[in-house]
Amino acid sequence: MKSIRGLLAFCLLLPALSGCAGSSVSQYRAEQPKLDLATYFDGVIDGWGMFQDRSGEVKKRFHVVINATWEKKDGVDVGTLDEHFDWSDGTTSRRVWTITRLGDGRYSGRADDVVGEAEGEAAGNALRWRYVLALPVDGKVWNVDFDDWMYLMDDSVMLNRSEMKKFGFRLGEVTLSFKKR
Repeated sequence: MKSIRGLLAFCLLLPALSGCAGSSVSQYRAEQPKLDLATYFDGVIDGWGMFQDRSGEVKKRFHVVINATWEKKDGVDVGTLDEHFDWSDGTTSRRVWTITRLGDGRYSGRADDVVGEAEGEAAGNALRWRYVLALPVDGKVWNVDFDDWMYLMDDSVMLNRSEMKKFGFRLGEVTLSFKKR
């Protein structure tokens, strides 16, 4: 009988939990300053960040330098973000994003360690960027879901918070601040 009550309680709670599943970027539509990726990510941007595991413990810190450029290709804005990471454990890494403006605040992106295509949507001062990253862990590669939220604070500073999940379970988060040179 207890298991039936538990199952019933779970079924009643599930719709309430799914209602809290996530925010829409459109709720930031009126926020200023307005984020335009081609304007902010143009030139050299420094970033400082950390990865925290699901318990909140800081596991790694990093500095990233992004060399960003945009050009028109067949009438479409296409950006290249060349990211160079220096990690607190002494290692380095690089990721090169190719980002395409799709219109209506939507973007798509590709990078060598991104599985498939990243999807982004901007409104007001915010960008939500979702993708699957092929992340090397202990000699294996895990495909990890990233849900990035970026918020433009002023012309030179942007804050970023990313949640990482695997099979729907939270692995940790990345917190990052950008400063445009």
